[in-house]
Parts: sequence; structure tokens; C-alpha cells
Amino acid sequence: MMLDLLGGFGEKGRTSLTVSSGNDRILLDVGIKVGASGAEYYPALDGLVADIDALFVSHAHEDHVGALSWLLSQGYAGPIFMTVETRNEAPATLAGYAEPGDLQRFPFPSDRIELFEPGDTLKSGNLTIRTGRSGHVVGGVWFVVDDGECRVAYSGDVVPDSNVFVMDTIPHCDLLVLDASYGADPVPGATRARAISEWVTRHSDGCLLPTPLSGRSLELIAALPGPFAIHAGMRSSLQAQIGATAALLPGVSDFLLGRLRGAADWADADPLPSMPLLADDGMGEAGPSSRLLPRAEEAGFPVLLTGHLPSGSPGDVLHKAGRADWVRMPTHPTLSGNVDIWEKAGRPAALGHSCAADLLGDLQNHIPSLRAQCRTGQRVTVPEARKR
Repeated sequence: MMLDLLGGFGEKGRTSLTVSSGNDRILLDVGIKVGASGAEYYPALDGLVADIDALFVSHAHEDHVGALSWLLSQGYAGPIFMTVETRNEAPATLAGYAEPGDLQRFPFPSDRIELFEPGDTLKSGNLTIRTGRSGHVVGGVWFVVDDGECRVAYSGDVVPDSNVFVMDTIPHCDLLVLDASYGADPVPGATRARAISEWVTRHSDGCLLPTPLSGRSLELIAALPGPFAIHAGMRSSLQAQIGATAALLPGVSDFLLGRLRGAADWADADPLPSMPLLADDGMGEAGPSSRLLPRAEEAGFPVLLTGHLPSGSPGDVLHKAGRADWVRMPTHPTLSGNVDIWEKAGRPAALGHSCAADLLGDLQNHIPSLRAQCRTGQRVTVPEARKR
């Protein structure tokens, strides 16, 4: 079994890889890299598109599905597997991040989507693909690919210690592709959530919190200490996410639904509110926050950024200029979470995706089998299978 690392290895963004065995090859995720241009915006798929039998998408964030229209423009004609939540959210992601010409010629292919539920086991040729809940977003999954000889686990984006979502345990495998977004960051999510709550308390008379529409928004709603507003366009999606109770921890759905019912709706034409305001997306690249960040800057309205800020993104520019604060709300594993995932998977050989090259070495100090030198564009052979 072999892996072609097509994006997200030694870098953050354009997460994508193929897994092949014999004549069977599948593609896992097809993301874009915010802040890049030209070929680096897309996965490094040169010469491989015609050999891909099926595409499996872990969730609908731009660094995992944003290159779907581009992939179709390259001639991909095979099936596309995703959960119903990913199918429902992906068109908005493409609207924000696909190249307009590609999107016009190759809009979201609703008629080609093959749906599955987290926990289902899928087939493509001689490959068996097991899935499980990721803990990152509603409908988000990890994949474990088995050819009968070797087993590769690809985490996608996962959160093992979320206060909102359930993550299923990744089983024993021969090679584990970890979500290494935070490197060896040791600060637990509960500590960051308290810091965000304290910041919002200090700015409770009005502030802006840009956030992805799915995933982190629910984490923030759970952490906010008092009344808040949401951009009105978010409400239906948030309601749907909260209603997907199988993806949420016990009791969380009722709590979040109560919080959402009490949230005020805010529209673009309204004055900035005298309470915290959630608006998507998290970087200011697309959606309402792309319009709100300049407005907040002009008005001196406090801004708190809580996620990844690609270099040159509107959020990054504002933060570097000292006009926005930043506190990470963990929506990926911190150090203890990744070590636990690796140990429960049997301490296999490992790769790290979605992580800058200099941080992979730090993580290797805690996960000795991590191949920290692996980069986008390389091919990796899966170690010989061990007894499971």
C-alpha cells in the first residue's frame, strides 16, 4: 500500500492524499490553501487524476473540499463520497473559495454524491474504508483504509476532547496520518475556552468573533458567558447542526438549542450590536466576516480571532496590526490528544498533516514514530502490517 502526499504535509492547507494498493487508488480530501496562488492553491495531483477510482471527503471546510470544482475541471469523473452534512455545506464553501470560472463550469455535482453516515464501512475496488465521527464538525469523519494486508488511518480534522462533539476512537493501524495542526501545543481546550470567555466578558458591550459556519461556532456558543448575536444567515445551519444529536455529546444539544433561541439575529444593514456578534467565516476571507472586519476596524469595534490565520488573510493583517486579539479555540488535537490517539491506534508509524514543517519536529519529540520529514509531493510506502 502506498500514499501520495498531495497537500497539507509540511504546510497548512490543501489537505489531500491518495491511498493505493494494486490497481485501486482513492483520493482522501481535496482542499485549497488559503493565501497561496497558482498551482500551490490546489493539491499536487499532476498525472494522478485519471487513476483515481473514488473521492472521499471528510468534511466541508475549505482546506478539505475547496478544490472540488478544480478537480472536476481536471477531468475527474468518479464517485464522490460524503455525509449529508458535508453535502449540504460544501456548496457554500465552493462559493467562497473555488475559482469563479471553475465553479461556473463545474458547480457542486449534487447528482454524483454518494452519501454515507459516520460509522459506515464503504468499498472501492479491493479497498475497505471504515469511517467514524471526528469530533470536529457535525458530519465530519475519519477514514481507515484496509486492503487486507495493511491498514492506513487518516484522521482528517479531529477533536478528541471537544466540549460539544463526539469523536470515535481510531482503531489500530499500520500507518496513522494525524491532524497535527497545533504541533506540540500543550494547552488544553478547557483553558483556551476560559480565556475566550474572560475576553468576551471584558468586551460584553460589543465585539466581533469571526468563526467558521460549522464546528467552531458551536464550541464558541458553548463558551460564551452571556447574551450574544449571530449573523442571521447562520441560524438555519446552526439549528441543523444542533439537531444532529448523534454527533453531539449527551445533553449538549438541548443546551445549545436554548442558547441559540436566545441569540439575537443581526443583518448587514444593522448597526454594530452592543453585545458579542458571531459571523462567518473565521479568517475574513469570505462570508459576512469579510464585510464586517473592515467595518469593525473603522469603528474601533473589538475583534477576537480564534482559529488559524493564513498569512495575508484579512484576519491575519488585522491581528498583526494590533487591531484584533487572538485566542485559539482548539478545534484540532492539542498535544495530549494526539498522543492519546497514537497510543490507542497501537503506536504505529505516523505522519502529520496541516502543520508547518518547523512544528512537526516538536511533535516528534512526543510521538517518536512520527515521520516529521515527509512533505507534500512525496510518496510513502506503508510499513509491513503487524499483528493486530
